[in-house]
Amino acid sequence: MKEVLEQALKAQDKDLCDHCLGRPFAHVGTGTTDERRGAELRLLINEDRAARGLGPMVHQRCSVCDEIFDQVPRFAEAVALKLQEVHYDNFLVGTRVDPVVQSREEELWSLVGQEFAEPIKSELNREIGKAVYAITSKDVDFKNPQVVALLDTRFAHVELDVAPLFIYGRYRKLSREIPQTKWPCRMCQGKGCPRCGNTGKMYQTSVQEQVGDVILPYAQAKEHFFHGMGREDIDARMLGTGRPFVIEISSPVTRALDLPALEKEINEKSKELVEVEGLRTSSREEVRKVKDATPDKEYRVQVSIHGKVNKGAVDDVLRTFNRTRIVQRTPIRVAHRRADLKRERYIVYVVLEEFQDDKMTLRLRTESGTYVKEFVHGDEGRTEPNLSEMLGVPCTVDALDVIGIIDNNEG
Repeated sequence: MKEVLEQALKAQDKDLCDHCLGRPFAHVGTGTTDERRGAELRLLINEDRAARGLGPMVHQRCSVCDEIFDQVPRFAEAVALKLQEVHYDNFLVGTRVDPVVQSREEELWSLVGQEFAEPIKSELNREIGKAVYAITSKDVDFKNPQVVALLDTRFAHVELDVAPLFIYGRYRKLSREIPQTKWPCRMCQGKGCPRCGNTGKMYQTSVQEQVGDVILPYAQAKEHFFHGMGREDIDARMLGTGRPFVIEISSPVTRALDLPALEKEINEKSKELVEVEGLRTSSREEVRKVKDATPDKEYRVQVSIHGKVNKGAVDDVLRTFNRTRIVQRTPIRVAHRRADLKRERYIVYVVLEEFQDDKMTLRLRTESGTYVKEFVHGDEGRTEPNLSEMLGVPCTVDALDVIGIIDNNEG
């Protein structure tokens, strides 16, 4: 404490409030406030001055903050009033402080040192936050606040930065004519043109829109973003227990949603297009987990055989693909938007479910990222080995369904 007092004595001729006297030493010890620390230092400084025959340290109006801490109750009332505009369970306060005040604080640091100091913004955030809690009884959350109240201390003006609402679920895509996410028109980039009928979209709807557009009015929000655990081709259905996803609702006014009722409404409005299940609240962390996941997939593929081959030969070939690796170059159909790379992928199994002279149905399980259509037809030799090559006759995919996402919630 002696060293702290020696530093504090350098500011004895400054007119400082207790907050600004204590804040340069905020990280010396714990269990107290800047204001109390400043009051204790003032007593010690005055004792030192008295011992030297000097009068007490005078304080009339703080030369650093201009008595801004007297405004904390007013600031807290402004924040609490603004917070009434949204539904929230927790909050955090942030402040914008007059640059002149910050400059004065830096001058004080140059005098007494800043090794143990905290900025005035930090103390204001904390003190206003405590006062808002006293008004609202809502908790402060430093890590994941649902809403941040940004206060400009010059005008007591408050803006809200509302955290997105995240909702997890699983979807089944029952249509072969809609994409997973909203797809802006390639011609106009979403602005609207004759090509897209002035809708700005390549496709009139998507899984994202079928889900998100139902949620928006209940959340009183205007925008949504979709995060899926991978995606299927537009002409592929997503069946089975569905594909995990998280939908992000930006700037919701209300967060208290009846998710079972929303699930029912989505399914009623999206008949023959999309089904969802298991809706629950989620988080940004789960978005990362969903997007980073690389689960195995199960598929059912209807294949046309362009040549003569018997069922026994098909069974023999399919057995060679069980627990084996294939190498796939970026498919021709996506080469315009993806780098031409070679990727090694693992085929867990391929089994024959139905067989006719010119058609067959396969069920297979593969590593995430496997191009199944190209595995069947070979993609002009860009997938090696491939089914067509091994059978010795061309094969094409008539229909593809994803029937299982083998994530942590499945076997």
